[in-house]
Amino acid sequence: MQTTILYIGRDTEITTVMNRLLNARPEWKGICVCSDEEAIALCKENEIDLVLLGNGIDQQTEVDLRANLLALRPNVKIIQHYGGGSGLLYGEIMTALS
Repeated sequence: MQTTILYIGRDTEITTVMNRLLNARPEWKGICVCSDEEAIALCKENEIDLVLLGNGIDQQTEVDLRANLLALRPNVKIIQHYGGGSGLLYGEIMTALS
């Protein structure tokens, strides 16, 4: 069974890299967006297991985004991911999912 991971970031280049990293593992399905509106729409339409919040999201936006996503998917796990190597990303995801 695939784990669906939604990444929300503000930098399009980083979002592209995250898309590649998340979809490189057959057990993960990565969906990567740069806007909160798109993230919320995707959450309405898809079962999301984990949300990664990337850099560039200010504190109030993060609070609002968490509230909106949890209202749609109360069991979704939401963590911050600000970068690092693919090993760190893997560790963060596995810890959040366990």
